Amino acid sequence: MRLTILGGGGFRVPLVHRSLLAEARAGTPGRCTELVLHDTDRDRLAVIASVLSAQAEGVPDAPTVRIADDLDDALRGTDFVFSAIRVGGTAGRVRDERIPLSEGVLGQETVGAGGVLYALRTVPVAVRIAERVRALAPDAWVINFTNPAGMVTEAMARVLGERVIGICDSPVGLVRRAARAAGADPDTVSYDYTGLNHLGWLRSLRDSTGRELLPGLLADTEALTSFEEGKLFGAEWLRALGELPNEYLHYYYFRRETLAAVRTAESTRGEFLDQQQGDFFARATAGSSDAYALWERTRLEREETYMAESREATGGWSRDTCDLDGGGYDQVALALMRAIARGERARLVLNVRNGTTVPSLAPDAIVETVCDVDGAGPRPLPVAPLGEAELGLMLQLKAVELAAVEAGLSGSHRAALRALALHPLVDSPAVAGRILEHAGY
Repeated sequence: MRLTILGGGGFRVPLVHRSLLAEARAGTPGRCTELVLHDTDRDRLAVIASVLSAQAEGVPDAPTVRIADDLDDALRGTDFVFSAIRVGGTAGRVRDERIPLSEGVLGQETVGAGGVLYALRTVPVAVRIAERVRALAPDAWVINFTNPAGMVTEAMARVLGERVIGICDSPVGLVRRAARAAGADPDTVSYDYTGLNHLGWLRSLRDSTGRELLPGLLADTEALTSFEEGKLFGAEWLRALGELPNEYLHYYYFRRETLAAVRTAESTRGEFLDQQQGDFFARATAGSSDAYALWERTRLEREETYMAESREATGGWSRDTCDLDGGGYDQVALALMRAIARGERARLVLNVRNGTTVPSLAPDAIVETVCDVDGAGPRPLPVAPLGEAELGLMLQLKAVELAAVEAGLSGSHRAALRALALHPLVDSPAVAGRILEHAGY
């Protein structure tokens, strides 16, 4: 089986490769035998290839790693495509964050004005990729890592239909952390999670006997505040909600506090990653140290500092081992790939077409919800009706997403203005207009 990674010079590619090596060691039937990497940055690609080579040492039957010369070469005849591109690189992310902050509104990679700017730049490229997949590998499944994942998957689905699936590791991390806090085995719980990418809620959590765990967890302050989401939102607010929000909802529920934390920080998240990754790739390219060991140290620092501004806004606490153990993008993507390739049933939270999951949204709108997956692909499971507050926020953000996709595909300034001005974290059409002007749209 052949797997292609677009954005193959990306910093997290070795995590995918590591999981593939584990299958090779175990002799797993139907495993990936060829990994194809493609990236527009050849220098970064060479560094990551050297990390993969070091990881594979001593592993019998490790998948062959091949560097594709161009996009068509990477896609032709592949079985699965992991799309993990970053249009504009980390320097583009820095601009996406700094321009909104200069106007007094949140700049973040996937949330608020920063997420819209990133989508405007990424959607045209993602759709071109989808068109080449349809032409060269029509039977392939595309698993989209590229942020903002909901909007990018929405755009690619217009070309690929149900054969593109968006993923995120935030929901599975929330489920696993909540299950452990409630004293249950994370691998045996069932759950109800619904929303959009980076805008979802865990509304039911049941153990293997079918017993509902969420009310007891919400009532137990010590257990509730023992994991990341409990610390972020606080026991009082979570009990008022009666559910557990995705960590990214901290930007919405505590917008004043998170904005203040971002504005007073020494650097934005994008600036931190730009410097950190720039240093890693520069040192690895120069051969000043072992690239694999350097990558491991850099990776851990990256994970430990994830969403630092939200933690700063709620007391400046540090992530612990429990918070870091969320499964990761690589684990979600490979579980999805295995289920489709081998017909092994899996239950995952995925970004897929809505169908009848949320009746207020169009059937082909992309939502993030619990799915059963097998060889035929994902099937969304029935979920409880959303409350008015959750549904209202979802509908508003879906309008933003659709406008951003329209603007990205057509170049419409009006659609771009609508996407920015309708976002609940952008408080004025005049501000939205100035942000677009600064960004060159």
